[in-house]
Amino acid sequence: MIQETTLHPSHLIWPIFVKEGTGVREPIATMPGVDRVSIDVAVECAAQAVALGISCIAIFPVTPPELKTDDGRHALSPDNLICRATRAIRESCGDALGIVCDVALDPYTTHGHDGVIIDQDVANDATVEILCGQALNQARAGCTVIAPSDMMDGRIGRIRQALDGEGFAHVAIMSYAAKYASAFYGPFRDAVGSAKNLGGASKKTYQMDPANSNESLREAAFDIDEGADIIMVKPGMPYLDIIRRLHDHFPVPIAAYQVSGEYAMIKLAAQSGSLDERAAVLESMLAFRRAGASCILTYFAKQVAEWLQ
Repeated sequence: MIQETTLHPSHLIWPIFVKEGTGVREPIATMPGVDRVSIDVAVECAAQAVALGISCIAIFPVTPPELKTDDGRHALSPDNLICRATRAIRESCGDALGIVCDVALDPYTTHGHDGVIIDQDVANDATVEILCGQALNQARAGCTVIAPSDMMDGRIGRIRQALDGEGFAHVAIMSYAAKYASAFYGPFRDAVGSAKNLGGASKKTYQMDPANSNESLREAAFDIDEGADIIMVKPGMPYLDIIRRLHDHFPVPIAAYQVSGEYAMIKLAAQSGSLDERAAVLESMLAFRRAGASCILTYFAKQVAEWLQ
């Protein structure tokens, strides 16, 4: 009766890794319980999400190595994995499920960075040009939400202009506004196959310093002014203070991403008997909601929705 914070399946976004093939369920060693799936299996997952009351799925492509280039041009192909998966899910589920498409070049580049490299550095403006084309490509395929995760400056405004200019004013933008250069992304990079491409390189020149808090307010303000509908904090649990600060400062929905490293820590601890998985996961979900998150991207989404039912 007096519980202050609520949790419902509609607060969840389920990230799904899509790869080529048919009937594929390929386990990810660093993320126990999570698979890379083919498009037909992703369509089945989407139907499960609808039945469980999950609001959205987020698609991340596992691009074949032979299609990766220095400039990530395959991101602009209407026949790439993310676009084909989006069309298939939209055809199957109609408007019953939101589809979030990631906008960044790291799944498509030979070097594993989120943008193009010029003079040994990620070139902001040249990257933004490509990201606009990538966003339009995904909008044409039928996505509901464009989610730029690249952290280039000025890309939200340019993408909003590009979408509106082609009649996609209804497509929302969920900006990774406070994306930190974190140690918790490792399993994700394994999952999409960018870890080997990135090697030992760092993304610290364009992702945020974990030591900074005030910077998140500036980054979020820029993105909201440029047209972001939702702002994201990534990772999640180590940055609950950032979620709360953004919630208190801005009148827009806040998304939290419980990233792959956070998922792996809970999953592996539960497998060793160190903690109760269900209790720990649900507590983490409530922590995100209590901090001010309107929606939560989590690899536990299906399990959480089933537990809540």
